[in-house]
Amino acid sequence: MDKKDLQEQIIQNYQADEKMMILIFAQWCVNNGLDPEELYLRAYPGQKGNHALREALELTVSKEEAGDVPDSTVLGALSLFGNDDLAFIVSEEIAGRKKKGTAE
Repeated sequence: MDKKDLQEQIIQNYQADEKMMILIFAQWCVNNGLDPEELYLRAYPGQKGNHALREALELTVSKEEAGDVPDSTVLGALSLFGNDDLAFIVSEEIAGRKKKGTAE
């Protein structure tokens, strides 16, 4: 594998991992009765209509069909990709849920 092929493979892997991170976030929202687009807009007000998020939403399943997505998993995935603003919004939702006594 030459240098250019290696670079392309790294980019493709990163993009696939990023899509997985978005799917984790979207499924976590569904599992917790939250609107992923609304949370995303709270974190990034200037980025309405995120295409990758819409694609991920098409892949989500109902809470009953989905496996558990722990809070730590979604926060870790968001942090790994530098989505600190979105991780902050998710943390606020987690804290609000804990105050209501519905924490995982």
